[in-house]
Amino acid sequence: MNLQLTRPIAFIDLETTGINISIDRIVEIAIVKILPDGARQVKRKLINPQIPIPAGSSEIHGITDEMVKEAPTFKQAANELKQFMESCDIGGYNSNRFDLPMLIEEFLRIGIEFSIEGRKLVDVQKVFHLMEQRTLSAAYKFYCQKTLDGAHSAEIDATATWEVLEAQVERYPQIGNTIESIVKFTGEDDIVDFARRFIKDKGIEIFNFGKHKGKPVIQVLKEEPQYYDWMMKGDFAMNTKQKLTEILNRTLVKKA
Repeated sequence: MNLQLTRPIAFIDLETTGINISIDRIVEIAIVKILPDGARQVKRKLINPQIPIPAGSSEIHGITDEMVKEAPTFKQAANELKQFMESCDIGGYNSNRFDLPMLIEEFLRIGIEFSIEGRKLVDVQKVFHLMEQRTLSAAYKFYCQKTLDGAHSAEIDATATWEVLEAQVERYPQIGNTIESIVKFTGEDDIVDFARRFIKDKGIEIFNFGKHKGKPVIQVLKEEPQYYDWMMKGDFAMNTKQKLTEILNRTLVKKA
């Protein structure tokens, strides 16, 4: 195995009802967990999203309402999924911008926190885009010299992602062969919220949108406390609201 692991890494891939993290739901999840000794464990589940799956989405991933009507809801599967990923770093393809935010949002909806504290988040797409700039199917052909048959099957995509990262580690010695070195290379080691409403500048959370873009979040909350209420009532992802509340609470603790 090219990649040197100090703890397991779980490669995740989701199929969903759509791409809006705030309103869409998971219909399939696959997790390919790679252990430090190279052993692989796989968990795949269809999920009943409890909302209709749009025809356009079914055309992409092949999953229909009929296929998931007897499947567990996310709430019923949540603890099993969380336990399977316990103490794992997280990997995926475009996972830091879609799969992981969507997964965390599903956990938050049912009152379970899936913490990324202390985990390394490896987005294989980021390495690919920095080095070659193509799609997953092209990445698989480019790095693995194989055709990705069955794309948009969650397990096939997650497994392909793992194989691509293995090939990237071998091809690009400059990215290193540890999760830490790859995360440092992709520059995504310090995410505030997955919707990127906040980013960090020299270790300080700042707004990344709207009239306060570029301003420290703490400064805005002090000068315009009603902005917190506006965001909490607005159509923002739950993860964004959670992080805003954490920043506010941290500010109040310091003030006390």
